[in-house]
Amino acid sequence: MPKNAFRRIFNRIAHSLARAMPGATTVRPFLHRLRGVKVAPGVFIGDEVYLENEFPECIEIQAGAQIGIRTIVLAHIRGTGRVVIENNVWIGPMCVIAVSPERELRIGEGAVIGPLSVITASVPARAFLAPERPKHAADVEVPLATAESYAQFLRGLRPHKGPDRKTDKG
Repeated sequence: MPKNAFRRIFNRIAHSLARAMPGATTVRPFLHRLRGVKVAPGVFIGDEVYLENEFPECIEIQAGAQIGIRTIVLAHIRGTGRVVIENNVWIGPMCVIAVSPERELRIGEGAVIGPLSVITASVPARAFLAPERPKHAADVEVPLATAESYAQFLRGLRPHKGPDRKTDKG
């Protein structure tokens, strides 16, 4: 059932405030509850967290869950689904959680989602998910910073041959 214009505008204003206001355990959860997100007591919502704008009622966050800065939780992509973040889940910074239409994505109790992870399927309780390390995919002949166009940069890419080198300096 489509929402009326007032409700849609209210949701967007409350969502904008929740993303920017202080109060990770007080103000932000309160504003998201007003929008329709099911938020239990003791939930931590970091700065700039995006919780489903159009269908906030499709998200449930259970007690003790912690959601890191700039994480995105989507419950609709060409149709609505449902996202349930169970008790004591920890979601690192800058994660993306997206559910398919007419499905439920559940992050099990006590699970830990590492920073920069992309989650599109349910996660078992107490699982630790770490994002893949970056890999050396290609060698650059024309640096993007100096290329005349993106097309020129792409033409200058050569598939990397040889052992994958570490991308970090540690």
